[in-house]
Amino acid sequence: QVQLVESGGGLVQAGGSLRLSCAASGSIFSINPMGWYRQAPGKQRELVATIGIRTRYADSVKGRFTISRDNAKNTVYLQMNSLQPEDTAVYYCNADIFGNTYWGQGTQVTVSS
Repeated sequence: QVQLVESGGGLVQAGGSLRLSCAASGSIFSINPMGWYRQAPGKQRELVATIGIRTRYADSVKGRFTISRDNAKNTVYLQMNSLQPEDTAVYYCNADIFGNTYWGQGTQVTVSS
């Protein structure tokens, strides 16, 4: 069983930065994709960024967010710069372990204008 624990959310002013972390426990390998999704109130959960064999970003965060991974620590990071109010959401860590999908509990990111 894999558990994902996020940290690093909070309240920040527009233009500010935050770094999210997601620590994975259990059997996870560097080839297993991990990523971040977010869900704003009243909206569907959407992809933010994933990292595996390739790295992928949502168009809305390209150039502002950077996903990275430390395989030795089984941890994935999301560095978020130039945050805007529309980035406000609950951010969820995700891992795809050979066809099984795992989610973290989510961490709130709030960007004030």
